[in-house]
Amino acid sequence: MADSRSNSYRPSLFYRPLSNGDTTYNSLVRTLIETKTEYKPIPGFNMNRDDTLYYRRMQEIDCDEVYPGIFIGDASTAKNREYLMRIGVTHVVNAAEGNRFGHVNTNQNYYSTTPIKYLGLPLTDLPSVDISQYFNVVANFIDDAIRSGGKVFVHCMLGISRSSTCVIAFLMIKRNMTAEEAIRLVRKSRDVHPNDGFLHQLASLDNQLRRSRSYL
Repeated sequence: MADSRSNSYRPSLFYRPLSNGDTTYNSLVRTLIETKTEYKPIPGFNMNRDDTLYYRRMQEIDCDEVYPGIFIGDASTAKNREYLMRIGVTHVVNAAEGNRFGHVNTNQNYYSTTPIKYLGLPLTDLPSVDISQYFNVVANFIDDAIRSGGKVFVHCMLGISRSSTCVIAFLMIKRNMTAEEAIRLVRKSRDVHPNDGFLHQLASLDNQLRRSRSYL
């Protein structure tokens, strides 16, 4: 006779122990600290060109390609439609959409004179903000762009916390990377640092994904 208690004692998907232990906030902070950002030329500029005006324009750009076809940058670069078109950007993710301080007031209409597709996320860069509610939305948007041969510019105000968290989540969800692998990859190309709350949410996402994939 089968033991009727067997199923009730089976660990659930969300609590099953992971072979290498759970990903934690501290492990992600350690990854950030240990990963050094490498110098790379600004996309779309010829570093050897001897032209003062050209050099000044380059100084106005804050943009790094952190994964093939994915760029992270700041608000001023996001508003430079000419530059975005020059480097082949087809999609823009504004991870700080809004009119308040610390937000970037752009929308689809801002890019109406271009073929750029736009996604706006009304996020504030605070540890208490639930950025995880947008993880799948932004991951699907970026993945659709890359699959169609496009390029994506993901930004917030400074291109450090909100935008980098979105890209890291994409790499975890769509490219099967762990949180540590994704953070390491992005930080090698740009000096990013998701806020403490976002790191906790990335750790939680990592544990959920690892557990779900262990059942496949």
